[in-house]
Amino acid sequence: MSDALADARRATQAIDALRHGWPIGIDGLALLAVETADAERLAAFDPAGRADLLISAGRAATLKLANQIEAAAPDAPVLVERTPWLDLATAMALADPQLDLATPMKGPFRARPLTDAAVARAALRLARIAGLLPAFFVGGAGAAVELSVTAVEAHEEPRSLRLAARARLPVSAAEDTEIVAFRAPGSADEHVALVIGQPTGAPPLVRLHSECLTGDVLGSLKCDCGPQLDAAIGAMQAAGWGILLYLRQEGRGIGLVNKMRAYQLQDQGFDTVDANTRLGFAIDARDFGVAARMLELLGQRSVRLLTNNPAKVAGLEAAGIAVVERVAHALPANPHNERYLATKRDRTGHQF
Repeated sequence: MSDALADARRATQAIDALRHGWPIGIDGLALLAVETADAERLAAFDPAGRADLLISAGRAATLKLANQIEAAAPDAPVLVERTPWLDLATAMALADPQLDLATPMKGPFRARPLTDAAVARAALRLARIAGLLPAFFVGGAGAAVELSVTAVEAHEEPRSLRLAARARLPVSAAEDTEIVAFRAPGSADEHVALVIGQPTGAPPLVRLHSECLTGDVLGSLKCDCGPQLDAAIGAMQAAGWGILLYLRQEGRGIGLVNKMRAYQLQDQGFDTVDANTRLGFAIDARDFGVAARMLELLGQRSVRLLTNNPAKVAGLEAAGIAVVERVAHALPANPHNERYLATKRDRTGHQF
């Protein structure tokens, strides 16, 4: 087995361990995810009650534990010194901003210098990949899985993606359609492409569409994802041919459960950007290198990109895909998503 494949599989095992509430070790540092721990597991991991708490700078800024430089990178790590009153319930209240209104903060708390920032960053990244809150007790014992920082980085490496299967799939708006599935060894993530129509030799009209269960399937009015998906397929049918890449990057890469947490924060008055950063995630954690790899495997290195997001153009071009034209993809707002669309325009640079 190659080192890269072994790293990817080790990362997948660590993700499974985190979701089960088991400790993991990254380059020798043992970590226990706050969200999936219980009192018994915390006592076994840290019987002396000395394990510090690792959280993100975005969350630490809310708690006044990060300076402005740290807070500028909301997914950067911050270490909080363990105190006698920092038990599991308090740690969960520190980790989850949904609880701020219901759980008055205890304290005071004090940040400590990080001894290994690379390991801390890898841990927070792994929490995001696992769909968990970015918060860990650190420095205990009993890791169920040991892995390296390199293994965490390998888990989302686009070059590992492979074309797995393809089949004809007529869809309601475009009957001449093929579905193509992609996956990477050692990873449970599977991305798909819809190839609509037949190649003409011209650059295809391409849409990078990140998975949105609430919008694509349930018809949520809080976003414009469902209508964008339908309109993209229609535009490709009208253009003669195109490729829709359906990327498994729910909630701008933070996962479905964390996206629901962001929704709850939006109900408290925060916009979509502030909701993500208060949870401790980057404003946009998606990797468009995955999309570039899918296009490469489909034999397309030059595209017309159907998007309002300049970051998608930059992401594809940085990965070697030429974007010969950006085609706007604006749809009418509704009363429930007006603020969301305004935030995309004013805070993330979308060009409608």
